Amino acid sequence: MRNVVHPLLHGVVPPVQGSAFLVSLISLPFLAALASLCLPARSRNAEAWLVGVTMLILLVLVAFAYPGVAHGAALRRDIGWIPELSLSLVLRMDGFAWVFSVLITGIGLLVVLYTRYYMSPEDPVARFYAFFLAFAGSMLGVVTSGNIIQLVVFWEMTSVFSFLLIGYWYHNAPARDGARMALTVTGVGGLALLAGGLLIGHVVGSYDLDAVLASGDAIRASNLYLPILILVLLAAFTKSAQFPFQFWLPNAMAAPTPVSAYLHSATMVKAGVFLLARFWPVLAGTPEWFWLVGLAGLATLLLGAFFAIFEQDIKGLLAYSTISHLGLITLLLSLGSPLGLVAAIFHMMNHATFKASLFMAAGIIDHEVGTRDMRKLGGLFTFMPITATLAMVASAAMAGVPLLNGFLSKEMFFAETVETHTPSILDTVTPYVAVLAGTFAVTYSIRFIHSVFLGPIPADMPRTAHEPPFVMRLPVLLLVLICLIVGIAPGHTIGPFLHSAVLSVLGDETPYYSLSVWHGVNLPLLMSTIALVAGSLFYFTLKIYLATSEEGPPLIRRLRGERIFERVMVSVAWRWARLLEIRFGTRRLQPQLLLVISVAVAAALVVLLRGGLGLPSPWSRGVDLLFPVLWAIGIVCAIGAAYQAKYHRLVALVLMSGAGLVTCVTFVWLSAPDLALTQLLVEVVTTVLILLGLRWLPKRSEEVRQPSSIRATLRRYRDLGIAVVSGAGMTLVAYAVMTRQPPQTIADYFVERAYSEGGGRNVVNVILVDFRGFDTFGEIAVLGIVALTVFALLRRFRPAPDSVESPFQQQQQTGPEDEATSGGDGSIASDYLLVPSVTMRWLFPVIIMFAAYLFMRGHDLPGGGFAAGIAMAAAFILQYMASGVRVVEEQLRVLPVRWIGMGLLIAAATGMGSWVFGYPFLTSHARYVDLPVIGKIPAATALLFDLGVFSLVVGATVLMLIALAHQSIRRLRASGIPLSQNAEAP
Repeated sequence: MRNVVHPLLHGVVPPVQGSAFLVSLISLPFLAALASLCLPARSRNAEAWLVGVTMLILLVLVAFAYPGVAHGAALRRDIGWIPELSLSLVLRMDGFAWVFSVLITGIGLLVVLYTRYYMSPEDPVARFYAFFLAFAGSMLGVVTSGNIIQLVVFWEMTSVFSFLLIGYWYHNAPARDGARMALTVTGVGGLALLAGGLLIGHVVGSYDLDAVLASGDAIRASNLYLPILILVLLAAFTKSAQFPFQFWLPNAMAAPTPVSAYLHSATMVKAGVFLLARFWPVLAGTPEWFWLVGLAGLATLLLGAFFAIFEQDIKGLLAYSTISHLGLITLLLSLGSPLGLVAAIFHMMNHATFKASLFMAAGIIDHEVGTRDMRKLGGLFTFMPITATLAMVASAAMAGVPLLNGFLSKEMFFAETVETHTPSILDTVTPYVAVLAGTFAVTYSIRFIHSVFLGPIPADMPRTAHEPPFVMRLPVLLLVLICLIVGIAPGHTIGPFLHSAVLSVLGDETPYYSLSVWHGVNLPLLMSTIALVAGSLFYFTLKIYLATSEEGPPLIRRLRGERIFERVMVSVAWRWARLLEIRFGTRRLQPQLLLVISVAVAAALVVLLRGGLGLPSPWSRGVDLLFPVLWAIGIVCAIGAAYQAKYHRLVALVLMSGAGLVTCVTFVWLSAPDLALTQLLVEVVTTVLILLGLRWLPKRSEEVRQPSSIRATLRRYRDLGIAVVSGAGMTLVAYAVMTRQPPQTIADYFVERAYSEGGGRNVVNVILVDFRGFDTFGEIAVLGIVALTVFALLRRFRPAPDSVESPFQQQQQTGPEDEATSGGDGSIASDYLLVPSVTMRWLFPVIIMFAAYLFMRGHDLPGGGFAAGIAMAAAFILQYMASGVRVVEEQLRVLPVRWIGMGLLIAAATGMGSWVFGYPFLTSHARYVDLPVIGKIPAATALLFDLGVFSLVVGATVLMLIALAHQSIRRLRASGIPLSQNAEAP
């Protein structure tokens, strides 16, 4: 792992500085999100302090990084992931990423402060703050990613967490619909970005961002340039709500106002224009870029501003104005001019400040008055003069009034539109469209001020307004002060930060520009004046229509992108999917297995026909005759299990266990005791769990139905043939693999290095926790997901009626739940497995010691975390069988979900611990420690990883056990038997 400062590839060489803070910058929000979930759901103060302190620490970290990026440098941190595949985590911060990091953390801190007073005490704030922090971490990951594939991962994470934030009030249908729409649109864009990133990597030969930024000429000259451009633009347009994907943003306004203030001013919607500016040196400067980006920006700028004028909801107005300003930024980036890029970055910064303050002001109005409908508002300046003043100043900044920050960047926008960039009709009409959009911006800004704060007080206003608490108003005050200070003295306030951001993107091509407030009487000033005057006149012309209209904007009121989206979704979900379901779908397992196995057999046959297997004679190696006999038994058991599965479940399970035992003996025969031990433990546990599940299934008829037709008979023979071919094929493949003797096998590699590099003599365990620890980490994560899925499914499962009303399995005996219920003391029935139940109870500590023994010896002898976890789970299974659900859970505090979570955390922390010492993820260190009495024991770091495997296996198995065991409680409830006081059903 390297810790250096990289110069930009444009030629600026900065001093070397440390950049270890980048790891903390990315990891801290996610760690704090996990901590937030551990707090009580309604602990507003504790949650606010936790998240506020976290955001403050992040802001301080970013602030201290400024000297390292001030002169065009890029702080960089390379973290080895899989070096053999050239995969690394690369964190990279230059001046442009630094500016966005300040916006993410600074505005995030203010939104957290605002949220403490905005959210209701009844809201589960722990969940909200956890999503908020995770989103902030994902957004920081987007702007600091130094690898394109890594950027795509964080890009999609922002889509997922924004979906959770927008749909936070999931009991509201608009919130659910808006979240679904946002996730669908931006998720599709993320997939396009992945495809575009792969194509860029193919052209450049690397996914490293520094290498990509240095390869602009190669990418523009490539035949893949146009597909790359379209895919990247699709990602940027969907994320930043550019035409024709602008429709999702207004529908996302159903989210809580703090979400809107954060996602839709400074973070999520800015990710698209951030991407355009980041890849500007690589993709810009071509006619394709000019036309595609320019047309989208121009249409978005104009349509967003026009729709904003006729919105009745304050947040709707702000949403459409956000779309319009994002279109302005996109249009600036399309021009291919370095000064256009400067103006675009400047407006990104300005827009984030005044739009975040306006959203929070809208939330204050809604919070205090009870409505955001401007037709029901008016005269609020009388009741809340401070809030009104702040909102009016922010609105003036949005309209581009002089001495405010919005005026400066809009002046730069007007100045760029009048320049000639690419002689075309688009370049000719751009200045006129810019003035028209500026006019509309003034109109909707005046409408917001006049309709909400001025004029008469409506008689039907829901409640009398008053000023919010000072701390709730403080974030708005600070943001408005920034708008004023930057507008009055831009060169001394925001100038250095803007210069570092521009220098990091343009390098030696950075043009001269001035942030002076006064540039004399010129054409851009005239355009601004026209927009201010015309916008004012336009509002007062439309004032009466706006106060009474409910139909939306004239002329294009039917131009609703969400309608098209819904029709597409209906077509995909109901028509196309329905056709596929009718053609290929079935609820029967047999046709599905037939399709999967047939495809697998066909694929294998293609390979075999080309190369063959080259099977040696089975008798050439002196095979012991007892081995084929052993496997004949296993084959008979397997065939018998398949034949009996439909009518005799218990017989089929016994025969299937017989085949599993044959497999265990085979492992021992082939000198693999570790695999044999694991297989035996798995057979025991899974057999018992399946038996517990069979208890609640309805009894199947033992009568074999005769085929009703020749077609049915042929179908049976067809299935039999496919089964025989696939089984025989797998047997031949396994035999060919096990009997070949290449000069150097991968087994030899592991045998030679297991002790010298892994520090263990048990080659299988060393492979699992060291050489292929990454694979094992993925497998245990999948196991945890499977356990949670099984538990979720069984929570909805209800026992079959015949298993509840007159269970055949229990007609001759009384189970522990029944006796405990009838006795009321939780004791075990005297006629229910009395001696075995006592033995099973006594075995609990014995099996725990056995599991510990398997765990400790696993690095050198058969055992390990997986085998120990299965053994530990068997101990819990015996307790449930002996004592019943309620008795066990009254005496033992079983928390399997925490076992699963701790297992994943321990395994991940072990892997990341190697980063501290400069090694790739999951690099292990092996040594032995001498302990008194005990002697030498292995103390490899892989032992901690194995502890994570052990914890997760125990948690996953016990969670599935609990889900099955709780069916007995449901049976008692369904039968009308009263439950004990401590019994609870999930």
